[in-house]
Amino acid sequence: MHPCSVPRRRSSTGNESTGDEARPLNALAPIVRGVGAGRTSDRIFAALSAAICGLRLEPGQPLSETELALTLGVSRTPLREAIARLVDQGLVDVVPQVGTRVSLICERSVAEAQFIRESLEVAVYRDACALDHRDVARMRGLVQRQTAAADACDPEAFFAADEAMHEQIYLMGGHAGSWQAVRRIKPHLDRVRRLGLPAPGLFGALLADHTSITDSLERGDVMRGEKHLRAHCRRVLTDAPTVRTTYPYYFREPD
Repeated sequence: MHPCSVPRRRSSTGNESTGDEARPLNALAPIVRGVGAGRTSDRIFAALSAAICGLRLEPGQPLSETELALTLGVSRTPLREAIARLVDQGLVDVVPQVGTRVSLICERSVAEAQFIRESLEVAVYRDACALDHRDVARMRGLVQRQTAAADACDPEAFFAADEAMHEQIYLMGGHAGSWQAVRRIKPHLDRVRRLGLPAPGLFGALLADHTSITDSLERGDVMRGEKHLRAHCRRVLTDAPTVRTTYPYYFREPD
């Protein structure tokens, strides 16, 4: 097993999970009233969305409204509002007479989000390259953070620095709002990215991509930078079949 790999969840019988058994909600913490902006339903939505995208709530995992309310320390009304928003986002499925579950990963949604992300990010990158002054010090610092995370076999820290790296491109290009829009459409994409991170050699490949993207941006080399950025954004499409083979119960059957 690769030293950074994450083993697939096992059932109580020792077999690989099929996604049908009940699982604890220990990935969630109580919602603290009066802390943070927005309504209680907003905070519930943010907490559940982060847990789902971070795979702390797994694809296919059953969600009991009663258990969620107790675990989060909230009433049913804001919880139901948050679940309705998660359904609209494609992160939760509610099936009458069956129950509520974390949505399985939809490969069509992965491909669509990848296309939107690549298209926007390339456009933003061009704007960043056109600036008279291009300070890439923060991007280089984030590459160093990723290097440290890779050395420590910490995929979550690596992913967080990766997100910050791409956000910085949007900020430099003057399109912070576009980054928020991209974040909203890529939860299925992010779950595949996270599942693929432990693959041997991927940390090094992603670090090389980020270094090349940063070097090209510093020089204002649009053509070379765009080439590296497109290849980087498309890695998830190359990795998806292997991820599906490794985690078949996390994926929805093609329509």
